[in-house]
Amino acid sequence: MLEQREPLTKSEAAQINAVALAFVGDTVYSLYVRERLALSGCGKVAQLQKVAAQVVSAKGQSEFLDKLLPLFTEEEGAIFRRGRNSKKGSKSKSASALEYNRSTGFEAVLGYLYLTGQEARIQELLSLSDVESFALTQEKTPFKPGKL
Repeated sequence: MLEQREPLTKSEAAQINAVALAFVGDTVYSLYVRERLALSGCGKVAQLQKVAAQVVSAKGQSEFLDKLLPLFTEEEGAIFRRGRNSKKGSKSKSASALEYNRSTGFEAVLGYLYLTGQEARIQELLSLSDVESFALTQEKTPFKPGKL
């Protein structure tokens, strides 16, 4: 990605508020999904935007997290729990509290990994997503909000 700084140490990154880690992680995941969709050649930009919105939504992230949770290291699990359990300044309008909390935990892990320079681990985890296949199924059928 746009690495132009020295990575933080794990202890430095662990001192950052979990919601701030999630703030960074949200961008990491959004960029990853958008890049994969753009390079896939699946559909028109308007359709790609709809798919990206579904995939990066709290609901979409919570569903993807089911694949990832068993793969988290102990350290990643601790960051996930910090993010999930953190007090947030807002609530989701389109996801349940559980989905929103889980997605915040997921984003916190991505933010932590990114800030500590663990991009290979980010790639390893995110490569399990099936963004392109989801885009193709959406291209052939009408877009249905809430379905992933």
